[in-house]
Amino acid sequence: MQNTVNRDDVNKALETLRNGGLILYPTDTIWGIGCDATNEEAVEKIYALKERDKTKSMIVLLHNDNQLAGYVNDIPEVVYDLIEYSERPITIIYSKAKNIAPNAIAQNGSVGIRIVNHPFCQQLLQRFKKPIISTSANLSGQTSPKNFDEIDNNIKQAVDYIVEYDQNKEGDGKSSIVMKIDPSGMFEFIRK
Repeated sequence: MQNTVNRDDVNKALETLRNGGLILYPTDTIWGIGCDATNEEAVEKIYALKERDKTKSMIVLLHNDNQLAGYVNDIPEVVYDLIEYSERPITIIYSKAKNIAPNAIAQNGSVGIRIVNHPFCQQLLQRFKKPIISTSANLSGQTSPKNFDEIDNNIKQAVDYIVEYDQNKEGDGKSSIVMKIDPSGMFEFIRK
């Protein structure tokens, strides 16, 4: 049985994001570390926490595909079909990002964006009205945790807020499908 999204839980996560903090939260794939994707200092905190190479960009979550135009210059029509008909969560890498913290954009100007279908994430994103960074809740090079209990205590202690929703849910540990798309609509799978 799915637990109900607690308004107080969403409010605390929102306050943390608005204050430039880091949250530990469940997504439609795995548990993630997140922050305001438009806040360069907050994004920097994630790189430091994960001990992640700054040339490795992170993905961004949105709650609705109508928001894409605010963060990507070229959106081929096929994108909307890919998002709608994908049976698994899908992250699409777009060639020209905008309105996102510079350190959240890859060196070539691209950004990976996933439209989430997760009760907590959707409520959080709808109320936050900005994109959120999502990166696996592990140190770089370590295995992504399948559920909350597998998250390293160092990660738990380093974030500013841990979301209560789905902490008892057993996850499958599957990451999203990742596709790269160019402005002409040509795409390739990066991760299936």
